[in-house]
Amino acid sequence: MEAVNVSGRLVLAGAPIGQPGDASPRLRAALESADVIAAEDTRRLRRLAADLGARIGGRVVSYYDANEEARAAELVDALREGATVLVITDAGMPGVSDPGYRLTTLAIEAGATVTALPGPSAVTTALAVSGLPSDRFCFEGFPPRKPGERARRFVALADEPRTMVFFEAPHRLAACLAAMAEAFGADRPAAVCRELTKTYEEVRRGPLGELARWAQDGVKGEITIVVGGHIPSRGEPDLAALVAEVARRTAEGAGRKEAVAAVAKEAGIPKRVLYDAVHRG
Repeated sequence: MEAVNVSGRLVLAGAPIGQPGDASPRLRAALESADVIAAEDTRRLRRLAADLGARIGGRVVSYYDANEEARAAELVDALREGATVLVITDAGMPGVSDPGYRLTTLAIEAGATVTALPGPSAVTTALAVSGLPSDRFCFEGFPPRKPGERARRFVALADEPRTMVFFEAPHRLAACLAAMAEAFGADRPAAVCRELTKTYEEVRRGPLGELARWAQDGVKGEITIVVGGHIPSRGEPDLAALVAEVARRTAEGAGRKEAVAAVAKEAGIPKRVLYDAVHRG
């Protein structure tokens, strides 16, 4: 069904990822002129407005993961009444691993104008400072929290040729990097970007295995991980042939787990990669 155009306007506003000074004059003006501001954290919004010297004139409502579905319907009603609704998260662009996607799709279906007010991005900032290829990249968001699901996700990405960007919580960083080293190889180049643009900004570059060992001591702050893409090497092992070798050894009486470990070690590949190939076969 074709949407009925409404006069309301949805503005997705990119917020600074650390330094308020990175905000554009357009963001300051939008905070002052919007009829409704939907903020992930209303206290952080007011602190940002104070830092920018902006006087908020519109209605401020909370808009975060737990109330996103109910609040989105309310905000679409405001759009139908002709309001300008501005969505702002704690940092970065709404809808990118933050609330905003659901409201955007509903606003489009309602026929409202949807626009963005660009701002800083942890994804592209980390990519730029990582020193890894940036001509082609993909954003993978937060990896799964459960170890098994996380391992399977990384195995599925092991042959991805583009540079990959991830977000991760600091208390899961060491386990995440260890799982990456297992799936992608301990020598795969990567960068861990911590507290980008903030006072204690740190970018640690190196092979995944080395970074996993470094993170074991504990890391604090907002984390973005950049991992180099897969570069095929000459004479790269044929997974199908390795799976067949595992099958041969198990047929001769070896346990599958032991056979996978032995064949993977001989081939010089992560055993998780071979195990998943055997499981798929």
